[in-house]
Amino acid sequence: MNSLNVKKGDNVIVLAGQDKGKKGTVISASPKNQTVRVEGVNTVTKHVKPRGPQNPGGIMKEPGNIHVSNVQIICPDCGKPTRVGHAIVDGKKARVCKHCGASLDKQAKAAVKKEKKAAKKAKKETEATEAPVAETPAAEEAPAKKKPARKAKKAE
Repeated sequence: MNSLNVKKGDNVIVLAGQDKGKKGTVISASPKNQTVRVEGVNTVTKHVKPRGPQNPGGIMKEPGNIHVSNVQIICPDCGKPTRVGHAIVDGKKARVCKHCGASLDKQAKAAVKKEKKAAKKAKKETEATEAPVAETPAAEEAPAKKKPARKAKKAE
């Protein structure tokens, strides 16, 4: 199976093509096709057909694919474009910078973990704020309001 040295979330610089010299973050990587999509690079125009009120359609611009050989990872520690080496760190194979030897995996994983954690925390906060608001007034009002006892109707 083909594998790439570039993964989603990596910061890269474009080495060749019309966007040479531009920097961006990898949006997606396709090992089968040996391509990556980089934010703000190789922008293509797509004409999208309307699919209802939620999807109005129109002319959309989105990043296109670039061959993986035309990008190079920027090391988060030394800030230089670098080739990727491999080393065993904590018993696992990890990608490392050829210049400074820093791990390239921990930065990308930490960013992804932070995003997931923030999303989970936001979801919990919205649930926490909605649930007590609905339950608290009903619980407080129930003992305070007592219905008067109904008087029996007199039989004629």
